[in-house]
Amino acid sequence: VQLQASGGGLVQAGGSLRLSCAASGFIFSLNALGWYRQAPGNQRELVADISSDGNTNYADSVKGRFTISRDNAKNTVYLQMTSLKPEDTAVYYCNAHVRGFRAGNYWGQGTQVTVSS
Repeated sequence: VQLQASGGGLVQAGGSLRLSCAASGFIFSLNALGWYRQAPGNQRELVADISSDGNTNYADSVKGRFTISRDNAKNTVYLQMTSLKPEDTAVYYCNAHVRGFRAGNYWGQGTQVTVSS
């Protein structure tokens, strides 16, 4: 199982970024995906997740600003981030909680998002 995250970078407060995570090695369409983040000195926290049938869940801190989506044809999960704030600065990780074939909890390598004030 591989998860390859991309799309991070440096952006000014109020700006936008879109993260992508390309997945392989498991049946993408049947499994839940998520994005987590970890800021220096903090625990890794859930940002958003999306179920196999498209139901979404968001941390209160990003509701209304971030949107998670998935493209099963491309085996890719996205995180569209708008109205970014300095407190969104963190390393963002994609996650796959795989059931059945190759069951397990898998993480991508992380992508840095830095929001300047």
